[in-house]
Amino acid sequence: MGFRCGIVGLPNVGKSTLFNALTETQAAQAANYPFCTIEPNVGQVAVPDERLERIAAIAKSAKVIPTQLGFVDIAGLVKGASKGEGLGNQFLGNIREVDAIIHVLRCFEDDDIQHVANRVDPVADAEVVETELLLADMDSLERRVENARRRATGGDKEAKALVSVLGQALDLLRDGKPARLTEPRDEEEARLFAQAQLLTAKPVLYVCNVSEGDVAEGNDFSRQVFAKAAAEGAEAVIVSAAIEAELVAMPPQERAEFLAEMGLEESGLSRVIRAGYKLLGLKTFFTAGPKEARAWTFAEGSKAPQAAGVIHSDFERGFIRAETIAYEDYVALNGEAGARDAGKLRQEGKDYVVKDGDVMLFKFNV
Repeated sequence: MGFRCGIVGLPNVGKSTLFNALTETQAAQAANYPFCTIEPNVGQVAVPDERLERIAAIAKSAKVIPTQLGFVDIAGLVKGASKGEGLGNQFLGNIREVDAIIHVLRCFEDDDIQHVANRVDPVADAEVVETELLLADMDSLERRVENARRRATGGDKEAKALVSVLGQALDLLRDGKPARLTEPRDEEEARLFAQAQLLTAKPVLYVCNVSEGDVAEGNDFSRQVFAKAAAEGAEAVIVSAAIEAELVAMPPQERAEFLAEMGLEESGLSRVIRAGYKLLGLKTFFTAGPKEARAWTFAEGSKAPQAAGVIHSDFERGFIRAETIAYEDYVALNGEAGARDAGKLRQEGKDYVVKDGDVMLFKFNV
């Protein structure tokens, strides 16, 4: 199961610099001019989780494999993208392929770095991108809803459901609100809504890119963004892309000291990952043994067979049961044997809802 977050924003807000720092690569060309990123660059980022290291130490695992979150650096957007201006069509197509949008906003002053509108106003920047996504969704839905209405008059049940759920989304868009506020009435409408792949249906995380001096407390620009996020029920974090770039170049053992000097407890990567997980409703379960300890990402609310399917489709198809130990019990009782002796190793069936931190061994037969 792969989850991908698309990094978007106006040109020259620090998208590519942040992407390079997050993925610890220089795959995306960071340059001081619009459209320096033309093809979306994709990077997989290991999700930091102290629990995995503790589990691996107890299990004496030869390998430690963290779970990953994908980041896509998408070409900069300009006003008029919904009508194909700039790289608009490509931009919109790339966004359709990601699970969530990480919206990087420039929250720093720097006369040496050109701004596409010659001013620093992160809320206005956010509205430029949001407006283009709203317009693109409206253009798409107006055609779909009209076609569905014609079919619905002939008694087409699916068309009637489409008119109900997409009509509701279209009304929201016309009011300047994102389609993610749509409330499908049943599973069929939820399925049809998901199939519509609306850009404004995707969850959004605002990343305030600030200067090094403002990374600990933020500034007036970032506070405006946090107020906007709170009003929308969205997420926001503060990051200094410049600091993250410095961290990448440092030996791992020096990073903690550097962060402490900056008044930070963790890197921007950790904050973005945590916010991204929350945004997508993701959780982590673990598998552990002498060969490897591994973290796996699953969607909150998944049952045991679905979690097993994250490892391999055969595990889900032939699921029998899951031997399960809560993380706290695994650590307190020094692993599987201690948990088994203490009666804390549970045999869970197909209806078990997997919990964050569960250490699991799946039994299956195909």
